[in-house]
Amino acid sequence: MITIKSEAELDSMRAAGRIVAMVLKELEKLIRPGITTKELDEFAEEYIIKNGGIPSFKGLYGYPASICTSVNDEVVHGIPGMRRLEDGDIISIDVGVCVDGLHADAARTFAVGNISDTARFLIKVTEESFFEGIKNAVAGKRVGDISNSIQRYVESRGFSVVRDLVGHGIGRKFHELPQVPNFGKAGVGIRLIKNMTLAVEPMVNEGSYKVYTDKDGWTVKTLDGKLSAHYENTIIITESLPEIITL
Repeated sequence: MITIKSEAELDSMRAAGRIVAMVLKELEKLIRPGITTKELDEFAEEYIIKNGGIPSFKGLYGYPASICTSVNDEVVHGIPGMRRLEDGDIISIDVGVCVDGLHADAARTFAVGNISDTARFLIKVTEESFFEGIKNAVAGKRVGDISNSIQRYVESRGFSVVRDLVGHGIGRKFHELPQVPNFGKAGVGIRLIKNMTLAVEPMVNEGSYKVYTDKDGWTVKTLDGKLSAHYENTIIITESLPEIITL
């Protein structure tokens, strides 16, 4: 069921979103060659709790950590561990926070030291495709209008959008309806209504859009071993441009 949020619920989501935005900014400062993904996870969990939130991911469907750390060809759901980041890596970090029983969710892809021009362009296009998509995240439009805008922007830059994973509604449940694909036809799908809340999250691959799940049961990787980037924010639908609560 698609839920339309009350003002009180939106205020709680905004509070969660502020923590998400803050922890991502703090994590960016820590990212450097030599740091482990586990150290990033430990910092994030402590920071979220210290600031009045609960890590949304920890225990969600059995997930064992507070953030997702996906490196290079890992698309999403990378589990933090003893892997040390290396110069030239890119890392996507996905963070969810719960306040008063309501969630917010965002992801960024960061450079580790000196990265290739291709990697830098991939990160840039992924972020820009989010902002292209939300130009159509307006009451009265349809989910497909967001999806189509993202796909067209990404493919016009020579990259591909992942088909097997999509954005989602968010609120009292971390994953709610509707699904928000990053590909599709304009003018189709659920009609957007004021105070709907969505996590819009382009996942963009350097090469093929095809992916697979690694043997750990969580980490999704590109089938061709090429790079992937992820950019996400939680938004509130309004009658004009959406309110982004995780920036």
